[in-house]
Amino acid sequence: MMDTSKLRKQLFKLFPKEQVFTDELSLLTKGTDAGLYRMIPKAVVKVNSEEEVVRLLSFCKNNQVPITFKAASTSLSGQTVSDSVLMEIGQGFDFASITNSGRTATFGCGVVGAAANRMLMRYHRKIGPKPASIASAKIGGIVSNNASGSSYGIRHNSYNTVKAMRIVFADGSILDTADTVSRRRFIETHPQLIAEIQQLHLLATTSEPIYEKISRKFRLKNTCGYGVNSLIDFEDPVEIIRHLMVGSEGTLGFISQVTFKTVHDAPLKATAMIYFARLRDVCEAILPLRSCEVSAAELMDRNALRAVENQEGMPDELKSLPENAAALLIDTSADDEETLLKQIREIEEKLSSVHTLAPIKFTSDVHLYNTYWKVRNGLFASAAAARPVHTACIIEDVAFGANVLGDALTDVRQLLVDSGYPDAVMWGHLLDGNVHFTVFPDINSEKGIRQYAQFMNELSEMVAIKHQGSLKAEHGTGRNMAPFVEKEWGSDIYALMKRIKKAFDPDNILNPGVLINDDPDVFIKNLKRIPEANPLIDKCIECGFCEVNCPSKNLTLTPRQRIVAYRNLTEKALSGKDRKKTFRQLEKEISYPMDETCATDGLCAIACPVGINTGTLVKELRFHNNGLLANTIADVVAANMDKTTTSLRGLMRFPHALAKIVGYNALENVTHGLFKVGDGLFPLWTRYTPSGSRKIDRSIFPANDADAPAVVYFPSCITRAMGGPSFGYDESEDVPSKMLSLLQKANYTVIIPEGKDKLCCGMAFSSKGFRKQAKKKETELNEALLSATRNGKLPLVCDMSPCLLHMRETLDPRLKLYDQVDFIHDFLLDRLQFTRQPVSIAIHNTCSTTKMQIEDKFYRVASLCAEKVIVPENVTCCGWAGDRGFFHPELNRSALAPLKHAKLDATEGYSNSRTCEIGLSVNSGIAYKSLVYLVDKCTAALEINKQ
Repeated sequence: MMDTSKLRKQLFKLFPKEQVFTDELSLLTKGTDAGLYRMIPKAVVKVNSEEEVVRLLSFCKNNQVPITFKAASTSLSGQTVSDSVLMEIGQGFDFASITNSGRTATFGCGVVGAAANRMLMRYHRKIGPKPASIASAKIGGIVSNNASGSSYGIRHNSYNTVKAMRIVFADGSILDTADTVSRRRFIETHPQLIAEIQQLHLLATTSEPIYEKISRKFRLKNTCGYGVNSLIDFEDPVEIIRHLMVGSEGTLGFISQVTFKTVHDAPLKATAMIYFARLRDVCEAILPLRSCEVSAAELMDRNALRAVENQEGMPDELKSLPENAAALLIDTSADDEETLLKQIREIEEKLSSVHTLAPIKFTSDVHLYNTYWKVRNGLFASAAAARPVHTACIIEDVAFGANVLGDALTDVRQLLVDSGYPDAVMWGHLLDGNVHFTVFPDINSEKGIRQYAQFMNELSEMVAIKHQGSLKAEHGTGRNMAPFVEKEWGSDIYALMKRIKKAFDPDNILNPGVLINDDPDVFIKNLKRIPEANPLIDKCIECGFCEVNCPSKNLTLTPRQRIVAYRNLTEKALSGKDRKKTFRQLEKEISYPMDETCATDGLCAIACPVGINTGTLVKELRFHNNGLLANTIADVVAANMDKTTTSLRGLMRFPHALAKIVGYNALENVTHGLFKVGDGLFPLWTRYTPSGSRKIDRSIFPANDADAPAVVYFPSCITRAMGGPSFGYDESEDVPSKMLSLLQKANYTVIIPEGKDKLCCGMAFSSKGFRKQAKKKETELNEALLSATRNGKLPLVCDMSPCLLHMRETLDPRLKLYDQVDFIHDFLLDRLQFTRQPVSIAIHNTCSTTKMQIEDKFYRVASLCAEKVIVPENVTCCGWAGDRGFFHPELNRSALAPLKHAKLDATEGYSNSRTCEIGLSVNSGIAYKSLVYLVDKCTAALEINKQ
């Protein structure tokens, strides 16, 4: 095999340097997946097109270099780790085409499953597979693992819903199974592969024992080994190839795009949590439920319920269930209310003879429905969060026939107890007999590894031999179950699988060691070490659910990768591997990807099933790294907020005045040059940087009549200093002026807090790790707002969404705090006359909007003002991150890369954070403004308010 140095040199010749990663940090973090294995690749190559895939595969084949494919890396069984070349799919594979009124849909392998479903939502369609990781997992991984998930049965799994695909093989050839010419050419140029496929088909269909066993075992969910059912389901060799690719885990070829036959997604849904005294009792519900219109029936044992009973929205009765209890989360859906109610009644009737601990109660409340299913989808990680420190979290995934399910589950539970895993959590897709469970071995110790190895050997015997079940039902074989594939299938069918691998990949360069592996101990080799690093992140199992919303994911690191890096630094410091350097010195060496490009927006905590906010960890790093000089400057600014905002007001007016003389293009050339020369010393000014605000001289703005309601308006320090218009604004008023205009138009008496010029919510200090200064400003603001609102009797509105959220998190709970979106929606809709404008607008939900769950309110208000409202797809956090966009515009640019295309035909943009609006404007080409500008433009005072 080619030595590492030569390999890297060759790769740098083949690809641009920004697509080849060979540094220690990138190899560690990009080489991580959700499983329990740690392998460090020699190089990571990001590819953005089929042509680049062909180039890389051809190189690897010619030089006998093993290669592994990586999509979202949510795999649990070690499918996406490598000690050779790791190929990471880039944004070039993030494309989609919806056809036939949504009945068919083609997606690039880089499209996230949930994003695919959002595109299909308007057609009331969805892709068939529904893995718990669908919000993070990508199409390539979903298909390569034959994902199915909670959807009942195998009818809607990847194997049965993939209509066509494009495949790049180990030799660099491409097959488009939807294209007749491509199929014919492939058959002509690959006679050996085609002949071997035909021979395998003949053998599987003419040998009665083989045919019978394949038929029987695929009546259950089964992803253990290759999908040999394709050998008996099809005669056409290309169709056999296409179906063998499903579930092949990157060992047979690279799937670049997939066309699905989509499935109907009924808009009305209801769910019920049903409680049973024992696991066996739950199994009695299988046959009755199979005759009902049930989309899913999710089993959760007592340990599973205990793992989630304290999460928000969970029923109180979970905490009082008996020790051996279990639950079913049932889902049913329909196109109309009458049908939905009929289905609910049928389920209740069919289960009337089954003993339950409480009456069955369905809910169609959208919030509660989504809460139940979010908790269910995050159950694995929630259970893992409760594990002892230093232990790994391993999820097993088995399936049994309905006739043995009760006995099998009882046996599995007993084996877990006997093996030293009494706290193992069990859940699964009951109607399919598909059960997941976790074990938490201490893989840092030899004793823990031996204990786990013995458990796995006993488990495989129980599942595959005693109960004739599936050792893997939907999570893929990987390295974890590879040694046990032959035990499940027997030597004859295992030999077929080896022949399949040899036919597709004769040089064994595609993900070697995965799925087919004769090493009986491979499942306990290359195990991750799990150090105790920091209580903020020790719960993390590196599942990757957090990555999809991260603004820096395509620039530097994701939250998962920051945690991996932090754990590595901790282990280095504790082990003394680099004795000359302290933890802080090691951390400063990776400060740019670890700290400087982290937006600390907290969206990772929303996606994380256990609520880990990696931004909090980064803020802690900033706190420790802030020296005496930095703290002194922060002290001065905090003590002189009035002078700071006054200075900024004057400073921010000057560039725009100058631009009107020399032109914006000329001035931007100068400011970009200064930014580049200063290397972080000077902030980047653009035409969309706000101008200075006008000083607010009054503290009370009375309404037209004495009986009018009153509201306290707190203009944030940002809008007081730099809330003025910029390039693209038709208006000359700043944000506070517009807010005051709107509130008075609605006939409110507006009260401005006393000493406003000195006030600040503290978020600007908190985000930089200045804890003392943040606390000082929070305390000052709290006292001022309690006074202004009469101890919370009056509502308070703030014009900056991030500031408002920080206030909610830190100030007195008596205060009734509203973002501008919240206040307009809840208080002003019936106090203003709205006139919808013939315009197409884009709206941006800031991180704080998302965390406060007011996106729907934003959309409703915007829809009252504009004929067409667009919420750009795949745009989450803008990455401006307070003032970080001024000094690291590349973070903002990377986060908003999809925006220019995703805004479609919008000619105006609106949000609720003045700083976020800068980056949104720069990266979209249209001016983004505060929502108050739109509402003020589209409303008039009611006649009663004019009197």
